[in-house]
Amino acid sequence: MSQTVMADAAPVDASAPTASLHRPRLPRWAPLGLAAVAAALGTGIGLVAGLDSRIQWGLIAALLYVGLTAVLAGAVEGTRQAKDRLATSFIWVCFLLAVLPLASLIWETVARGVKVLDGYFLTHSMNGVITMEAGGGIYHALIGTLQQVGLATLIAAPVGLLTAIYLVEYGTGRLAKAVTFFVDVMTGIPSIVAGLFILSFWIIILDFGYSGFAGAMSLAILMMPIVVRSTEEMLKLVPNELREASLALGVPKWRTILKVVLPTAIGGITTGIMLAVARIAGESAPILLLVFGSASINGNPFEGAQSSLPYYVYEQWANGNEPSYDRAWAAALVLIAFVMILNLVARGIARWKAPKH
Repeated sequence: MSQTVMADAAPVDASAPTASLHRPRLPRWAPLGLAAVAAALGTGIGLVAGLDSRIQWGLIAALLYVGLTAVLAGAVEGTRQAKDRLATSFIWVCFLLAVLPLASLIWETVARGVKVLDGYFLTHSMNGVITMEAGGGIYHALIGTLQQVGLATLIAAPVGLLTAIYLVEYGTGRLAKAVTFFVDVMTGIPSIVAGLFILSFWIIILDFGYSGFAGAMSLAILMMPIVVRSTEEMLKLVPNELREASLALGVPKWRTILKVVLPTAIGGITTGIMLAVARIAGESAPILLLVFGSASINGNPFEGAQSSLPYYVYEQWANGNEPSYDRAWAAALVLIAFVMILNLVARGIARWKAPKH
């Protein structure tokens, strides 16, 4: 019976399914070629239409690139592959639109900041320097930034770490929900609100003077919710089996947290703290309210006005003359480099403390 069925079956053409599986595809150089064609067409349309801004040319070229990619892929590869190409090209265009302003900002800052950025600029203050003349430096602002950010970290890091430990390891009931709610609220408050709070409480009510410490307290308010959230997520990633094994051996819970949980999550916790430091290093609104600014070097953050890099940039730009503009760009470049170094250190710590496979 089976032999009869097999004999009656029609022969199968081996080449038919193979032909149906291999559809025409665009060559690998097609995206680059389409990008070049779209750029040329966008430039031509911009010139013909009398558009002066190259940004407008770029936007026209981006739209043409997405459209040409979808049309050509649909004609050659079919509808399904055309949708994939359309989504891919749209993602690339969005990526470039996000990166180009950042690259332009960095290029502009470097090009203008290197004019006066040298050893003298980094080791001298503005004390006795006429703002309309060249000279002076950012040493006093650099010292102020390091002290204010350091004090803010000393305040915010322990409080944020302990709060996260409570929420993950002990937090239950209404108190934990209330703490979580207020942490979420603090995450979204504007920096000026933190500055106004310290101004009204520390300076107006308690009658303390303007100082770097007042600015550090406002920066700590901004830093705390970031530390809490990042530390909380890192502690949640620690496997419960590690905790259970330690508790099964009779180790107290506080010692389990100290000797098992924290060492396991220390890489992510440190990374979160470093990113929080980078977040507050460029804040200017609370500093304008609380630090008050100074042209001379003040090494005591607890007494007297200080300067900082964000305040220095604002102050020099407000002077409205060419030497002050050069100093402002150079200080902005130093601030960007400072934040970039902190981010690189955070990534290095995360890679160093990452679990070895």
